[in-house]
Amino acid sequence: MDWAWPSSLQQTVSGLDAMHLLALAAVLGWASGLRLYLVVFLTGLAGAMGWIHLPPGLQVLQHPGVLGLAGFLVLVEFFADKVPWVDSAWDAVHTFIRIPAGAALAAGALGADAGVWTFMAALMGGGLAATAHAAKATTRAAVNASPEPFSNIGLSLLGDATVPVMLWLAWSHPFAFFIALALALVVMVALTVLLFKFVRGLVGRLRQHFGASPVRA
Repeated sequence: MDWAWPSSLQQTVSGLDAMHLLALAAVLGWASGLRLYLVVFLTGLAGAMGWIHLPPGLQVLQHPGVLGLAGFLVLVEFFADKVPWVDSAWDAVHTFIRIPAGAALAAGALGADAGVWTFMAALMGGGLAATAHAAKATTRAAVNASPEPFSNIGLSLLGDATVPVMLWLAWSHPFAFFIALALALVVMVALTVLLFKFVRGLVGRLRQHFGASPVRA
């Protein structure tokens, strides 16, 4: 097996060096676990407007059809993510969408010619997407137990703002991005571990409540 760095990482591709490519792969995977459609839309829009030159594996995101569909889904997700319990249902469905999409986008950042490195990028992207998704879903489910809606909306808006900031940071300052990503991962893993027991207990109480409810004719 050839473990040498592929030409796409040894030399610049679309004006990107190896550090930028790895940062782009990492941010696409991680951010997909939070706001997949926003990631697709912003990345494609930046390429279509000429703000950045996307690697060949990501240039499909610039297609008008992809941009239009992604933009529509961004709006749907924006409002769905602000409604308690609707956001949790949305997260549950997207467990099967965000993680493979994060893996595919991370792989696309390196391109098919990268060989084994493309596969490794896909694993990294899928893992980062899974971590971000798990933290988001667990935190939002815990917050939904609160009767007031403001904490839910606040967390949703924080996610809306974090994704474009991290995309910009990965593109403009990849070293700073990796530091921020490491800190974010520590926080996300801690939240998932701390809140998982609470969410599991909440689900158990809900099942017990509805299971004990009498059946009406």
